Amino acid sequence: MISWLDVYHVFSATVPLYVAMILGYLSAKHLNLFSLEQCAGINKFVAKLSIPLLSFQVISQNNPFKMSPRVILSDILQKIFAFVVLAVVLRFWHPTGGRGGKLGWIITGLSVSVLPNTLILGIPILGAIDGDAAVNILVQIVVLQSLIWYNILLFLFEINAARTITSSGASIEHRGNDNEEADIEQEPKQEEVAIVRTRSPGTGKILLKAWRKLIANPNTYATLFGLVWATLHFRLGWKLPEMIDKSVHMISDGGLGMAMFSLGLFMASQSSIIACGTKMAIITMVLKFVLGPALMIASAFSIRLRSTLFRISILQAALPQGIVPFVFAKEYNVNPEIASTG
Repeated sequence: MISWLDVYHVFSATVPLYVAMILGYLSAKHLNLFSLEQCAGINKFVAKLSIPLLSFQVISQNNPFKMSPRVILSDILQKIFAFVVLAVVLRFWHPTGGRGGKLGWIITGLSVSVLPNTLILGIPILGAIDGDAAVNILVQIVVLQSLIWYNILLFLFEINAARTITSSGASIEHRGNDNEEADIEQEPKQEEVAIVRTRSPGTGKILLKAWRKLIANPNTYATLFGLVWATLHFRLGWKLPEMIDKSVHMISDGGLGMAMFSLGLFMASQSSIIACGTKMAIITMVLKFVLGPALMIASAFSIRLRSTLFRISILQAALPQGIVPFVFAKEYNVNPEIASTG
C-alpha cells in the first residue's frame, strides 16, 4: 500500500527535475537568455561531461558481484526482441520525414521503447511501491543501461553518421555520371567524383570509424572506469579519496538538472511542445507504453521471472523515456524532436 508520505517522496525527487526543464524552456522561449549556439554548447557539456560522470557514479556504487543474472538476461532479451520487431516493421513501413534513414528510425524506436527513465523517475517511484528490493533491481538496470546500452546506442549513432556521409558521396557520384555528356562540365565533375570515391568508406571502414569515435567518447571510459572501480571497491574495500568523490558527485548530480534544462531549451526552439506532431507522438506513446512493456513481458515469461522481479521488470519498462537518449539524439541530430516528446 502506497502512503501519502511515499507520494510526497516521489514528488520531492521528480518535481525539481521538471522545474529545471521548465526553466530551460522559459529562459529560451520567453526571456531570450540563450542563443542557438549557446544551447548547443550546453547540450555538448551535458553529453561530454555531466552524463559520463553520472554513469561513473552509478556504476561505481553498484556491487557487480550481487547482480541478478535473471534480471540481466531479461533486459538483454527485451532489447533483442525490440530490435527484431523494429527492423521487421521498418521493412514494410517507410515513415516520412525524420533523419538518418531506416537505421535512424531503429535507433529512435529503441530509445523510446526500451530505454526507460529508470534513474530519475524509476528509483523514487518504484522504490515507494516496493522499497529497497525495487531499488536494488532498478540500480542493476541503470548499470546495464550505462555500461552496455548507452554505449551500443552511441555506436549505432556513429555508424548512422558515417553511412549518411557515404550516401551523400554516392549521390554526388551518381549526379556526376549522369552529366558525362556535358563536355564543358566533365572535368570538374570527374574531379568531384574522384574525391568522393576516395572519401566514401566501405562497410569495414564505416565500422572502424564508428569504433574510433566510440572509444574517443568520454562516456565509454566513464563506464569502464566505473566497472573497474566497483570491482576494486566491493572486492578489496578500496575507497575514492574524499576530494575526488565530492568532485564527481557535484558534477554528476548537477548533470541530471542540466540534462533536463537542455531538454527545455530544445523544446523552446521548436514551433510546438509536441515537436514531432500529433501522429508521431501517438506512435511514440504506443512504442513506450505498449511495445516496451509487452516485450519485457515476453522476455520475463521466456526465462520464468516470478514475483517481485517480474513486477518490477514490467513496471520499469513502462516508465517514460530516459533523458540520456534525448541528449544523444540532439548531439547527433537524429530525430531529436521525437526524443524530446518521448
